[in-house]
Amino acid sequence: MKLFEADSLWSYKGFRLFWFSSTIFVLGATAFPIALAVTILDAGASATTLGLILGARIVSGVVFAPFAGVWADRLPRKQVMIVADLFRAAVVFSLVFFSAPSMPHFLVGLMVFLMGIGDAFGAASAGAFLPSLLPVEKLPAGNVARGVVVRMASIVGPGIGGLSVFLIGGRMTFLFTAISFALGTYFLAQIKEDVNSDKKAQEPFITELREGLRTVWEIKWVGAMIAMASVQLMVVLAAENVLLPIITRREFNTNSVFALSAAAFSAGGIISAIMCVRIKVKHEGQFSVLVWMLLVIAPLSLAFPVNEYVVVIAYLLAGFSVGPWEAFWNSAIQREIPQEVQGRVFSIDHMGSSGLMPLGMALVGPAVALFGEKELLIGASIFHIFICAVVLLVPGVKDMKTPANYSQGEQR
Repeated sequence: MKLFEADSLWSYKGFRLFWFSSTIFVLGATAFPIALAVTILDAGASATTLGLILGARIVSGVVFAPFAGVWADRLPRKQVMIVADLFRAAVVFSLVFFSAPSMPHFLVGLMVFLMGIGDAFGAASAGAFLPSLLPVEKLPAGNVARGVVVRMASIVGPGIGGLSVFLIGGRMTFLFTAISFALGTYFLAQIKEDVNSDKKAQEPFITELREGLRTVWEIKWVGAMIAMASVQLMVVLAAENVLLPIITRREFNTNSVFALSAAAFSAGGIISAIMCVRIKVKHEGQFSVLVWMLLVIAPLSLAFPVNEYVVVIAYLLAGFSVGPWEAFWNSAIQREIPQEVQGRVFSIDHMGSSGLMPLGMALVGPAVALFGEKELLIGASIFHIFICAVVLLVPGVKDMKTPANYSQGEQR
């Protein structure tokens, strides 16, 4: 299976424009956390403060995700994405002025919280947008093509962010991020969206909100995999996200390992996603969960930071864990869930996958004080493997399809 077939993906203008928009947006988005972490740490913040500020973005994303999903199914999804992108551009631009060392940390946290609102609306619409640009049989290749280029941008973005922080400082790097967000909307605005033209009459807002939640609850494999990601992000990714810049700065006296590790993780994801789209996988869900276990390599490398090269290589290998999700997860949702409710399902995915992460980030500092860095990272790695093993027991997870003999199987 070719990743970019000339007579398929690139023959769809809407997909090409969406591809360009995503690439430019992610270039700025991946530079943002580099600038934010360095700016906050340079201002003398502790691990707990950094975790709370990073977590503020996820809190708002989680709180507003269900509402974003309803509006993504009610309004043209392109318009929702444009407004969300421009809103985030304005918020990040404001950080150029509000992130000075003399500014209270709570004001920076407030700006980051507002950015999370844009994340919620953008994620809900983007996940459900692709089926309006490509036929069903092209969705797997389209998801991987977009995922791969987004990850390629994720490699370049942290490098640009790190270089920008070195040359002009974290505050001015926020300006680069804001411009990237705004520029991405240029391509997005040119897309002709053929979506939701046959919408049913709108139900009351709360009814539509419940419909999305009910859909995820009744399709057990969807709910189980979202729940799996939620607890793992809280325990594993929260600890890794907060401790990566702290440990690498302390052990290696540089910010470059932080940026290079993030880039290496994205590179691993690209390699893995390309491999997944080229090989034949019999049980997509089982394969995805088993490969997802490789994520533990990242926290273990921080628990035992031998040298900077080991950490970067470990993040490259850990990145392989996300490739199958790029190839199979979004396509499964787009294939198995009715299009008129996909915005809500993707918003619940965004909410569930990030729901407990702010709590995890807030607790990293106290957990380190209680258990120690190494003990926390090792324990999180063991927990990750255990949850993966448990979720494989849920009916439907193995193939990312509801079993035909399941009592709630009439979902399509």
